[in-house]
Amino acid sequence: MVDGIVAEWGTGTRLSTFAPSAAGDPRIVEWYGKLERLSASPGSIRSIFDLIGDYDVRAVLPTIRVPTLVMNRRDDQMINPLHGQYLAERIPGARRMELPPGDTIPTFDDAGEMIAAEIEEFLTGARPAREVDRVLATVLFTDIVDSTGRAAQLGDRRWTDLLARHDAVVRGELARFRGREVKHTGDGFLATFDGPARAIRCATAITAALEDLGLEIRSGLHTGELEIVGDDVAGVAVHIGARVAAHAVQGEVLVSGTVHDLVAGSGLEFSDRGTHALKGVPGEWRLYAVDL
Repeated sequence: MVDGIVAEWGTGTRLSTFAPSAAGDPRIVEWYGKLERLSASPGSIRSIFDLIGDYDVRAVLPTIRVPTLVMNRRDDQMINPLHGQYLAERIPGARRMELPPGDTIPTFDDAGEMIAAEIEEFLTGARPAREVDRVLATVLFTDIVDSTGRAAQLGDRRWTDLLARHDAVVRGELARFRGREVKHTGDGFLATFDGPARAIRCATAITAALEDLGLEIRSGLHTGELEIVGDDVAGVAVHIGARVAAHAVQGEVLVSGTVHDLVAGSGLEFSDRGTHALKGVPGEWRLYAVDL
């Protein structure tokens, strides 16, 4: 293994072993190769790895008398997870934390916060409280009407091609109206906007563009306070947006009364769809269909 590392040192190609999640990004590979070159020469890294290989601390492990936390990846490609198990079993009172599958180097994936939280709890006895970032935004839900039936009608290959064109259209309109794609649901999207009027105009543009592809969609919008959870969003406002979309019919852009009131004076016109009970959401909600 040492010969392989020395031969590739400074190229960044070893990133596929240390951090598979980042190995497909040429910019990160280039950066990591530069980091290796600035850190040590090939001769120095050989000396370091030879030294590591010569160390044998097994006899010392039972004499350790301080609280010890051993952490390792469950599927680590660089360091056999059994090493972590061995250490934890032989250090008196050691606590072992097995991290979910991922990179040896946690810099590139989402394990950094998890590792920091585990260390803080180990040192202080209390897990850090997660601060929830909340923002006021408009959520847009879209989905293709009767996608299962269309897939059966067209066959796998044609349906896959049509879905790709659908995705390209939606992403293009999201970019044009400054929306942020949160997630792709297979036959639809969840996106957020910092303004309800632009969200409505984006939804109507998507609807019109997809009609040219022979696709009918339905859309639902709501404005409220969202919880930002990494790249995802959560909170009651998201559930309301999903429930509004569920009440929309083919080709319809449906909005909550909140959105309707916020865009007063924007020039957008609506048809009153009456009040509805939204599953899992208290109270009655007045819904409006955008006049396309």
